[in-house]
Amino acid sequence: MAYFLVSVSNRTNLDLCVKHALAGFTNSINGLWTFGEIKEGDYVSFLYGARVSNLYKVTEKRAFKNADKLPPWPSVTFRMSGITYYFPFRLYLKPIRELNEPMVRPEFAYVAENLLLRGGYRKTHFQADQTTLHAVSQMGELYTKPIDELNLSDYETFSPKLTWAKSLVKIPETFYFQELILQSVIRHYLSGIGNLQDFFHKLGLHDLKANDFEVLGEKALPEGHVDLLIKDSRPIGISRKIIIEVKTGAVNGNDVKQLSKYRNETGYECIAGILIGRQSSTKTLREATNEKITVCSYSFEDVYKDSETSFEELIANLHITVPMGVRT
Repeated sequence: MAYFLVSVSNRTNLDLCVKHALAGFTNSINGLWTFGEIKEGDYVSFLYGARVSNLYKVTEKRAFKNADKLPPWPSVTFRMSGITYYFPFRLYLKPIRELNEPMVRPEFAYVAENLLLRGGYRKTHFQADQTTLHAVSQMGELYTKPIDELNLSDYETFSPKLTWAKSLVKIPETFYFQELILQSVIRHYLSGIGNLQDFFHKLGLHDLKANDFEVLGEKALPEGHVDLLIKDSRPIGISRKIIIEVKTGAVNGNDVKQLSKYRNETGYECIAGILIGRQSSTKTLREATNEKITVCSYSFEDVYKDSETSFEELIANLHITVPMGVRT
């Protein structure tokens, strides 16, 4: 169970989201990324004008074909590029709490820091931690207003796919595999308690219990951002952190230096720095060991590069390898 703040571009779209208890994402890689990131059973709020609106539980996800004329949000065509954006990716929401709170509240500090360091709303969504969700669950009041449900039963749906073959790309049904998709796949994989405990064991972190930790998406730092953050979900006295940088290709020495810098920025509570890439050289492994960074490799079992694969299939077939003798 995760919690996300979903960015909304204007007041009109926010009002439509609230009216119909829907969240929609565009026919772009960022739209697909957000649709893949958020699962049924997760919680979301809307973020607009530096304020957080309402708390919802995601009850269903649907991707619609021919969604350019699909209500309630109008399509937008950018004059400079000529690209038209519409909203094929939809989350159906169950209202839980009604609230309208400013981001300056200390309870939103985790997300607010990401916003400030990244210079604003140039992301479709921000993942918040469990502490934020617990706080929001006590704000406002229970939602009692009626919802104007849209009947979209006449529209055909599809299951979005990823591919490594550019000839198979057909947006929005099939997208080319990119790094932010890999980040999300790894986050989902490690969010499984068994997978996370096994990961800790392979890293030599035998004293860590997966139940004590949460796996979060991109975390901004003063001089950049880490792709994934594993941290104590209920810190007491100390907040242990593991930072992870993800690369679709080979890991190199520059990646090691970058993560070493991020680890120093994170401070003494950072107990491990992990690089995950397709492969790495002996030289890079040696440099990483000198910096006390662990380099892992990823692969997808039973996934063919010249085919189309769903987000769920990628998670199910992900394999993360920690080199023997190389530990945090």
